[in-house]
Amino acid sequence: MLGDLLAKLTDETAALETILGVGDLALLAAARERAAASGIDLGECITQTVQRYVSEATDEEWTTLMGLLNRSHDPGVTCLRRAFAQVPLG
Repeated sequence: MLGDLLAKLTDETAALETILGVGDLALLAAARERAAASGIDLGECITQTVQRYVSEATDEEWTTLMGLLNRSHDPGVTCLRRAFAQVPLG
């Protein structure tokens, strides 16, 4: 399940649909700000952030994410929030 979720979030179209559909204005603003700062479009920014999160997350972070996902009503949004909170800009 986690693999499917991460695959979805590394597809630009699916990731963009997820972030736009959630209605979390703070998350959307953070993504737009990061995209503008990086000089890339929003979909690419989302997928790059998720890819960095996947490649750089510690074992402790994976454990935290799994716990959050088990209690989440929307695992995609939970994963996006965590990725944007944990991956530094740049």
